[in-house]
Amino acid sequence: MAPIKDYPQRYALTGELHARPFPSLKAPATAAFLAIKQPSDAASRDRTADFEHLAALLDHYGAPRPDANATHYFGAMGKYWLKWEQHTELVTYMVIREDLSARPFDPAEFDVFPDYWLNDAPGGRITSALLRVMERPQEDETISAHLRDWFVPESLAVASVLDGAAVVASDFRIDSSGHLRIAVFPDAATGSRRIGRIVQRLCEIELYKSASMLGFSMVREVGPQLNTLDTKLTDLMAEMRGPAARAEDTLHALLDISVDLETLAAQSAFRFGATGAYQAIVDQRIEALRETRFMGRQGFAEFMMRRYEPAMRTVQSAERRLGTMSARSIRASDLLRTRVDVERSAQNQAILASMDKRADLQLRLQRTVEGLSVVAISYYAVSLAGYLLYPVAEATSLSKGVLTAAVTLPVVAVVWGLIRRLRKHLD
Repeated sequence: MAPIKDYPQRYALTGELHARPFPSLKAPATAAFLAIKQPSDAASRDRTADFEHLAALLDHYGAPRPDANATHYFGAMGKYWLKWEQHTELVTYMVIREDLSARPFDPAEFDVFPDYWLNDAPGGRITSALLRVMERPQEDETISAHLRDWFVPESLAVASVLDGAAVVASDFRIDSSGHLRIAVFPDAATGSRRIGRIVQRLCEIELYKSASMLGFSMVREVGPQLNTLDTKLTDLMAEMRGPAARAEDTLHALLDISVDLETLAAQSAFRFGATGAYQAIVDQRIEALRETRFMGRQGFAEFMMRRYEPAMRTVQSAERRLGTMSARSIRASDLLRTRVDVERSAQNQAILASMDKRADLQLRLQRTVEGLSVVAISYYAVSLAGYLLYPVAEATSLSKGVLTAAVTLPVVAVVWGLIRRLRKHLD
């Protein structure tokens, strides 16, 4: 049997499902996480610059480079392990070291990224975090003591995840060294792959939380402009009701507002869509942790509900508001078009009435002209008849005046009859 021909992208599409494996690590371990975003939009993002930046880091440690078209990488980098991923508009680095520093969350742990390399980054840091993975103590009070020393109690989120496989904690605050702190206390029976999945999901929660907050930042920037356009649109629709409003002026003002709204919608469409997608990923990653309450403290889901969800609802509200304002401008255009049509119909009726009046005047003038024409034609006809009757006047001894008077009425009657007949024929 002849082999079936494969679709050109079959293996690439299947491989994409396995393209980003979870890291594998055991306690104790530390990890430095870094996410970089280029200042440009995703459509114009320079992915080559991201790869060259990765290659520079690997060259610094003498590690082999991946394929130039790679969008992910996981491999040894000296005494470290590096996991690199290229996302739609972000690129992330996670460097893992299989030991603990004497000082918890030591800023020196981030020195794995050379200073010159950080300065040459093709974008800005959107988030960075230090993760400390240490075996879960026998007493939960020991964990509580660590949490009091490492985190801000007011915003601390801590939970037991994956049916007690580990205890995770973070306050989602940037410390004095510029990084977030995340602590993981895996159970002794938890395997390295499961620990790796926990660490990966925690990093993704922080990554997509930070990325989705870009939408909140954008809403703050465009909020005053939306308020101004909303006020203008409301005032414009109120003025449309007034009899003194000119449709042409109203149309120009409405066109300016519509252009501004469409420009805002086009500029914010990608960010609104990305924010919704990132929020969904954050919720999914938290749900995948299957967290349970630890010593009565708030968990990650509760923290996000109190601190993160309001920001996302603000973004959603701004998106709906922009769509509503665009719909209002369309309805205002329809109302204005209806008003213009009504005014145009009234003008057309006035023009038709004027034409009727003008036609009536023309008819009256025509009848007047017809009467004058009968007189004028009859005058010339009587004159010609008078010349024709000169011989008759000499033969009958009648005067020209008598003969002219005798033929005047018949001539006038004949001329009037001919003109009336001609007018009926034309009608």
